[in-house]
Amino acid sequence: MSLRLAVGEDSLIVREGLQKLLGNDPAMEIVAVAGDLESLRAACDREQPDVLVTDIRMPPTNTDEGIRLAAELRQRHPQIGVVVLSQFSDPAYALALLDRGSDRRAYLLKERVHNRAELTAAIQAVASGSSLIDPKIVEGLVHARAQADQSPLNELTSREREVLTEIAQGKSNTAIANSLFLTKRAVEKHINAIFLKLGLADAHDVSKRVKAALMLLSQTGLESELPYDAHSPASDPRAPH
Repeated sequence: MSLRLAVGEDSLIVREGLQKLLGNDPAMEIVAVAGDLESLRAACDREQPDVLVTDIRMPPTNTDEGIRLAAELRQRHPQIGVVVLSQFSDPAYALALLDRGSDRRAYLLKERVHNRAELTAAIQAVASGSSLIDPKIVEGLVHARAQADQSPLNELTSREREVLTEIAQGKSNTAIANSLFLTKRAVEKHINAIFLKLGLADAHDVSKRVKAALMLLSQTGLESELPYDAHSPASDPRAPH
């Protein structure tokens, strides 16, 4: 059975590109397309797709409509997975998306859209209940966090940092093992060591692991450099697209 998708994008060119890209995949069916928040919300209520693929910014305010709708769907249609697309690797938006849980949520940079395999991987991840964060966002957080003098990341080995980056992307232990050419047992040992050093020993399930890792990585002074509250992106009129 194919996955039923709704697409939200205010740019006609990008919207048509997404329709063509995803419509050619026999494993997926586009059941609704919209260019503004109200139309997209109505489409989700009407069609209840398996996954919503949406731009982060659409009319009427062109700020954080995609993230706000994702939060609404947690309450109204929790079974719908959401892939939010953005042009900028701003960690505050990824964290806002995960504010109420990371399961069935993905944050992907728009540059990945050109690679159908990466986009469909994100769609399939949220449809199955998992999460996915763009590697570039995680890499930036790891680098920034590691610069802090008192960062617990300084206690991690280089291999443990690699594993933490994979965890923050929402990958399972098996996927991490395949990515880093390790045994699953070795991955488990690294994760135990990481969470012990970072005070995250109680974060066992995937959703908690992802959010805990991202929250830890974000606590590096980045907040003081951001012109808005990470939990309320709409307050910034310069919000990234």
